[in-house]
Amino acid sequence: MNNAKMWLVVKPTVGIPLFLAGVAIGSFAVHVAVLSNTTWVADFLSGKPLGAGMAALETGVPEVANAAYVAPGSPDIMVRMPDGTMAHAVLTEDTSTLN
Repeated sequence: MNNAKMWLVVKPTVGIPLFLAGVAIGSFAVHVAVLSNTTWVADFLSGKPLGAGMAALETGVPEVANAAYVAPGSPDIMVRMPDGTMAHAVLTEDTSTLN
């Protein structure tokens, strides 16, 4: 044991309980920080479905679809929809307005 001489200065009957109390206080502080800085942990512990706290974070700005994959030289694209699903789209040229 590297710190064997420590017990010549601090009695084990004092040092061990102080060490264990320090670990318990540190663990409690981490748990309090997680509960106070997140919304999903409190929802999970109270039995609410995950994501219920996200309603307060919505800004009212509608999401738009974005292209996730475009193959070079191909009219096919994969589009990620606002709800997270993927859709396949084929780009075509509208020749009716080119006159």
